[in-house]
Amino acid sequence: MNNKLLVVEDDPGLQSQIRWCFEDFDVLLANDRVSAIQQVKRHKPAVVTLDLSLPPDEESTSEGFAALEQILEIDPNIKIIVVTGQEERVNAVKAIGLGAYDFYSKPFEPEVIQLIVNRAFRLLELQSDNLRLQSTETHEPFNGIIACSPQMQSLCKAVEKVAPSDATVLLLGESGTGKELCAKGLHTLGSNSEGHFVAINCAAIPEALLESELFGHEKGAFTGANKQTIGKIEYADGGTLFLDEMGDLPFTLQAKLLRFLQERVIERLGGHKPIPVNVRVVCATHQNLREKIEKGEFREDLFYRISEIPLEIPPLRHREGDIIILARHFFEQYNHDHGRKLRGFTKDALSSMESYAWPGNVRELQNRIKRAVIMTDGKQLSPMDLELDKTSAETMNFNLRDIREKVERQAILRALSHSNGKVAPAAELLGVSRPTLYDLIKKLNISV
Repeated sequence: MNNKLLVVEDDPGLQSQIRWCFEDFDVLLANDRVSAIQQVKRHKPAVVTLDLSLPPDEESTSEGFAALEQILEIDPNIKIIVVTGQEERVNAVKAIGLGAYDFYSKPFEPEVIQLIVNRAFRLLELQSDNLRLQSTETHEPFNGIIACSPQMQSLCKAVEKVAPSDATVLLLGESGTGKELCAKGLHTLGSNSEGHFVAINCAAIPEALLESELFGHEKGAFTGANKQTIGKIEYADGGTLFLDEMGDLPFTLQAKLLRFLQERVIERLGGHKPIPVNVRVVCATHQNLREKIEKGEFREDLFYRISEIPLEIPPLRHREGDIIILARHFFEQYNHDHGRKLRGFTKDALSSMESYAWPGNVRELQNRIKRAVIMTDGKQLSPMDLELDKTSAETMNFNLRDIREKVERQAILRALSHSNGKVAPAAELLGVSRPTLYDLIKKLNISV
């Protein structure tokens, strides 16, 4: 592991103190911007502590910020910890916005600087481990699912509970939400994990070919059938069959699939011999199957057979905090894959991403970031790079009072609408006393 620490500091006494704090590291020293850049190019340190007040202009931070930008241009993976004066928090925030990892305010406190620097080295170690794991085949049950939201945490727990059973699972959710990743999680955690995971998209194969694709065919079953071919269901024997876009399954095939699900036997096209198949079945759709049942486009008995356990995958816009987590993940991946040295997202880009509805969900987010990383001419991705209209996106509000008042207003108006404008029953619905509700109505200037 790279244990080189570059200390950019013009005070010899402070240089000595920092060197003494980090005897276990290979400490390099520089006292101005020029020597710092030389050390970075020559020794490629993993972590840099950078005093923003550098000669020849120690009264301003121009040299420090110039050094910060140059170091990150050389290697955007270097963790830079800027050192500022006690009253220079604005400069510290600006440095973080330009790509610094963290900041430290003088006066010098050995325990604090040790904690920050050690944490930076630890983060680099974890990132290195993560890249190494990504480069090798992995059998983690939720490989590819990146989430911190309670909605997705709850879904992953449900997958863990369901996986050991033999129940047929129906994954519901919009396109691009990660239904196949969840299906793979069910396979990895299930009793058939040693077998094949076989996926087939029912909407992507022409109806004339789909039956043969699913059930296979015997030689001579139809024109062009020159040899016996096993189908996807038979190939998945001992493993998991994932039927995506079940809502597009032709009505003529639904009865045959239902028979297979009930009896766990198939017959190839042109064959007469029943073939038993031991397979875990997971289905998925973005459509409302109950509406298709009412229209006569989907068999009700098949619906109940495939939805023994339905699991709803929330759209990206309803996953609290996941948009930025995923965006940073995709950015780091494509920044590395395409050899770019970009420094993340602008503040406007982050706000635009959080405000945008993401109708294409995770897939759309991934595609937009990949395209932006390849095409941008700037150092950070902007709303324009992501093709998100900055003017149409609301700026995210982090003021707790404003957010609380907005939620309270919505809840009170909803309760009043349910109670036909009567305060007493509305207060009961909200779980508060009538005087409390009157106070809230007055504070929020709500007309009753």
